[in-house]
Amino acid sequence: MKKKKIKHNTTPYTFENAVIKGDATTKLSMVLMGVGLLKRKRFVKGALYLLSEIAFILFMVLNGFNNLAKLPSLGTSAQKEVWNEAKGIFEYSAGDNSLLILLYGVATLFLLVGFILIWRSNLIANYKAQYQEEHGLHLNTFKEDVKSLFDENLHKLLLTGPVAGVLVFTILPLVFMISMAFTNYSIQDNHLILFDWVGLKNFVDILNFGSSIGKQFWGVLAWTLVWAVFATFLNYIFGMLLAILINRKDTRGKAFWRFCFILSIAVPQFVSLLIMRTMLQPEGAINVLLKNAGLINNALPFFSNATWARVTVIVINLWVGIPYTMMQVTGILQNIPAELYESAKMDGANAFTTFTKITLPYMLFVTTPYLITQFTGNVNNFNVIYLLSGGDPTPVGATAGKTDLLVTWLYKLTIDKQYYSIGAVIGIMTFVVLAIVALLTYRNTGSYKDEEGFM
Repeated sequence: MKKKKIKHNTTPYTFENAVIKGDATTKLSMVLMGVGLLKRKRFVKGALYLLSEIAFILFMVLNGFNNLAKLPSLGTSAQKEVWNEAKGIFEYSAGDNSLLILLYGVATLFLLVGFILIWRSNLIANYKAQYQEEHGLHLNTFKEDVKSLFDENLHKLLLTGPVAGVLVFTILPLVFMISMAFTNYSIQDNHLILFDWVGLKNFVDILNFGSSIGKQFWGVLAWTLVWAVFATFLNYIFGMLLAILINRKDTRGKAFWRFCFILSIAVPQFVSLLIMRTMLQPEGAINVLLKNAGLINNALPFFSNATWARVTVIVINLWVGIPYTMMQVTGILQNIPAELYESAKMDGANAFTTFTKITLPYMLFVTTPYLITQFTGNVNNFNVIYLLSGGDPTPVGATAGKTDLLVTWLYKLTIDKQYYSIGAVIGIMTFVVLAIVALLTYRNTGSYKDEEGFM
């Protein structure tokens, strides 16, 4: 016998029903928000919708339409030098500020989208009141609506603040930064200039192998990926081996050895990096000691030679990062079933086979999300590079040094050189690289494909 499909009840309070089945007052609320609620004596809620519409219209008349009108051109009146007879100096006359025009335009678009959502909510609320009245259902008062925020609608109360904060402090600046990547915004001679939309020109320049900025981008990107791979996997392997060594049954004083390595974590990282940077200078402690010992004649080029500088930052990052990995994997190692090792020992497996067949697969399965997070963090590892090498050595005429990562290069482009549009493009490209690597890597790991199948 065929089973009948059971139709689940769905709420009738939808936008489509409001448009199609709404009565005259409900449809009038498309123009005058809250009219249907006011008719049904839901004065507070109806008034709030109406006031929000009035406030939005006033904003658009006073500022909003002007903000949107200037957005396509980003301003037309440039700052000009004007001679001030009284002061005997040149001053800049007030002109259009393209940066503020872009910011206000983007913010106005956000408010427009927000108002559309409120308008949609208003139409649904009006239709809900109509439907409940027509079917003899109870219409909640404003007091009951507020009370429901502490009961069945508690999620709305708790999420409103965080969502608003994310929109204002995360999404809005992000969209503003992305928009800037399609302009030629920069600061010249310490004063603002007008800038315009240039479409994909900045992206073309960055991705062009033949341009100066393009060569620097591909070089920095390649080194960033090399750095992230070495910084992630060397820390992981050496940290795991150190944890295994300390965790052995024959190792005495486990707590003492862990304390010795964790001690480097207790010192603020920026202090350690600045001390190491000082020690590795041409006249620093390391070179002086080696010269006095007669081991070298000339100072070792820790930060003046590209190869030396890259090896140096990787090695020092190991010293800084291995203790963190050791702490991460120690607990996991202690949870690997002892029966697996006993069975392997009975089968005659040596230490290397045990590590590659039991310990490493188990660790990789459990810690793959951690590895992806570490890789992402190392791509954006601003502190180690900037505080240790400062991105040096930097070729003459270039903006990127041989040890610069995308994130440190972005900092130099925006803070030092004030090439904000190019910096915005670098930020977008960094996000694209991280998103592709993280998604492809995770989706092809056992942690994702067989989350519950590992034994």
